[in-house]
Amino acid sequence: MTEPNAVDAVGAVDPGAEEPAAALTVTDGCVPGQILWEPPTDIRDHSRIGDYLRFLERERSLRFDDYAALWRWSVDDLAGFWGSVWDYFRVQNLRVAGAGAIDAGRGFAEAPDDAVLARATMPAAEWFPGTRVNYAAHMLANLPAQGPVVVARSQTRGPVELSADELRAAVARARAGLVRLGVGRGDRVAAYLPNIPETLVLLLASASLGAVFSSCAPEFGTRSVVDRWSQIEPRVLVVVDGYRYGAKEVDRVEEVAAIRAELPTLEHVVVVPYFRAEPGRVPDSLGWDDLLAGEEPGELEFEPVPFDHPLYVLYSSGTTGLPKPIVHGHGGILLEHLKALALHFDLGPGDRFFWFSTTGWMMWNVVVSGLLVGSTVVLVDANPGHPDLGYLWRMAQECEVTVFGTSAPFLMSCRKAGLRPNRIADLSRIRGLGSTGAPLPVEGFGWVYENVNPTLLLQSFSGGTDLCTGFVAGSPLLPVYAGELACPCLGAAVAAYDPAGRPVVGQLGELVLERPMPSMPVGFWGDPDGSRYRAAYFEEFPGVWRHGDWVQVTSRGTCVITGRSDATLKRGGVRMGTAEFYSVIEGFDEIADSLVVHLERTGASAPRGDEGEELLLFVVLAEGTRLDDDLRRRIAVELRRSLSPRHVPDEIVPVSTIPRTLSGKKLEVPVKRILEGRPVDEAASTGALADPGSLAAFEAYARRRGTG
Repeated sequence: MTEPNAVDAVGAVDPGAEEPAAALTVTDGCVPGQILWEPPTDIRDHSRIGDYLRFLERERSLRFDDYAALWRWSVDDLAGFWGSVWDYFRVQNLRVAGAGAIDAGRGFAEAPDDAVLARATMPAAEWFPGTRVNYAAHMLANLPAQGPVVVARSQTRGPVELSADELRAAVARARAGLVRLGVGRGDRVAAYLPNIPETLVLLLASASLGAVFSSCAPEFGTRSVVDRWSQIEPRVLVVVDGYRYGAKEVDRVEEVAAIRAELPTLEHVVVVPYFRAEPGRVPDSLGWDDLLAGEEPGELEFEPVPFDHPLYVLYSSGTTGLPKPIVHGHGGILLEHLKALALHFDLGPGDRFFWFSTTGWMMWNVVVSGLLVGSTVVLVDANPGHPDLGYLWRMAQECEVTVFGTSAPFLMSCRKAGLRPNRIADLSRIRGLGSTGAPLPVEGFGWVYENVNPTLLLQSFSGGTDLCTGFVAGSPLLPVYAGELACPCLGAAVAAYDPAGRPVVGQLGELVLERPMPSMPVGFWGDPDGSRYRAAYFEEFPGVWRHGDWVQVTSRGTCVITGRSDATLKRGGVRMGTAEFYSVIEGFDEIADSLVVHLERTGASAPRGDEGEELLLFVVLAEGTRLDDDLRRRIAVELRRSLSPRHVPDEIVPVSTIPRTLSGKKLEVPVKRILEGRPVDEAASTGALADPGSLAAFEAYARRRGTG
C-alpha cells in the first residue's frame, strides 16, 4: 500500500483507490474487541439479575445457562418475560390495592399471561389491559429507611439532601397545592426547572394525580420551549428565576415572561426562588413555598390509572422541525425502568445513582427512576467543566456514587485533556459506569479502565427519547469488549436490517426492534389518528420499529453503533457510520471538535472522486493551531490508514464551533441540508441548539460554494 496520492491543499485523494487490509489499531492500551472486564465467577450470587434467574427457576421452572438464552426467551415469549418482570418486582395493581396504598407489596396480584400482551402488533401493541397502576406510588414505596434518598449538588445554591419521609412529605404537600390550583387527572403541568429536588417532587406530585408532566431545562430558549409546550397546552407552569452555570449568572425572568405570554392555557405560574430570593421578580405568580403551604395534606394518595395513561411528554430534539411530543405511559415506564436499572445496571438498595443530565434530556427521567429499585438518586445542576473537568469526579467521591453515568463526549473530553480521575478523587466506590449520548470509541473504553476504576462494569447504553430507555447495553453476566455494546437488553428484539428488510449479522444495517416493548410511546400528543407516530418509526419497515441508528450486530451478539442512519456517509456505494470517523479525527491534538457530512451532487457541480459524491470535513482547531498543508496531509493519511481511502474527505474546512443540540449531539443532518441549499430556518430549529449562532458559518460556506 502506498501513501495517499493527489493529496493537495484541501486534503482530496482518490477515494476509489485500493482498499487496505483491516488494521488492528491499538488505542489507550487496548485493541477493538479486546476483553476489558469479565464477570466474577460468583456474579449470580450477588447481582440483581442472578436473583431474578433464581426467581425464574423457583417460580416458573425456567433455567437459563447464559445471557443469550435468557435474552432469546425474553423476546420470543414477551408475555412470559414481561409478566415475570411484573411479578418479580411485585408491581402493584391499584385496582386491587386501592388508591391510598404506597406499599408495592400490598394488594399485589400476579399478572396472568393472557392479560400481559393483549395485542402484539406494532404500532398498536396493548399491554396489561384492565390493570391500574401509578408510577409515583412505586417510586415512593421502596425508599431506604436510613440516610438520604435524594442527594443534590448545585453551582447555584448549597447542598440539599432529602430523607424518605422528607421526600414523601414534600410530594404530599405539592400534590395538595396542585389540587388547590385545580389540577386533576389529564391536566398538563410544565416545569422550566433544572435538575434539582423540586423538579422530582413536582413530577411525583403530578403523577400521583394522574396529571401529565413535561419539563424543559432553563437553558432552553423561549422559541424552543414554546414549540414544545404550545402543543400540550399546560395549565400550570413551575419555573426558576435563573441559575448559575459555573461562574456565569443566567437570569431567566424575561424568558419566563415571554413563555407565559405564548401559552394562553396557563392559569398559574409558580416560582422556585433558585437564583435570587427576591419576592415579586416574576409578577402574578406563586412561590414554591406557597404551593407547599396549607393544611396538613394527610395520607399521600395515588390516582389509579390505566397502564397506558400518560405519565409525561418528552420531545425529539426539534432540530429539523417542530419537536415531536412523545407521550410515555405510567406502566410502560415503570416496567422498563425497573428492568433496565435492576437487571442491567444492577442497581438496588445501598447504591447511589448519578447520571449527568439536564431536565431536557430523557436520561433525567431514567436517573430519577433509581428510586424504583431502592437506590438513592444523585442530582447535579452544574457546568461539568467548571472549574475544570474534574468537577464531576470529585462530586462522585463526595456523594459516594456507586453507579456513575455520563456522556461519551464528556469521557472523551476528559481523555483528550489528559485527565486521570482516579488521581484527583477516590473512585473506588464506583462499580458501574454508564456512557450514552453518542457511541463510545475503543480508546474511550481503554481510558475508563486505565483512569477511573479497573474493576468497574462499563456499559455503553444506546436507545433514545422515543422509548425513554436504552435497548442495547451491557449486563453483569457478560464481558466488556472494547468499543462494543455487550448485548441487546432483555425484552428488546434488536436486529440490524439491510435495505430489503432482512436481518444481517457482521455488517452495518438499520437498527430495528422486531417486536414491541412496553415503553414504546403511547403516541404523540395531538396526533389522534396516529399518522405522525407511524411515519416516525414504521414507514420504512411496516410492523417493525426503525430507530434511525446504524448498527452492526457481531457474531458473538455484541453491537457496534456507528451513528445516525440519516447521517450515514456513503462513498463508492459503501455505507459508513460517523462514529469511527470522529474517533480518528478527534484523536489529533490539533482538533478540538469535528463534523462530517456526505453530499450527493450531479452534473457540472459534481466533485472529483466518486461521481456525484462529496465528503466534507469541518474541524474546530485547538487553540494556537492552524489548518496547514501538513495537518491536512496527516489527517488524510490517518483516515486512510485507520479506516479506508473512502473516508478521506474531499475538503477540510475550519470552523469556530460545531452545532450541537442542548444534550450535546452533533447536527450532521441540518448542516447537510444547509449545504444542499436549504435556508437555515428551514434546515433547523435554532432554539434547540446549544449555540443558536453555530450554523452561520455553514450558511456562509454554502453561499461561497454557490449552494446557499
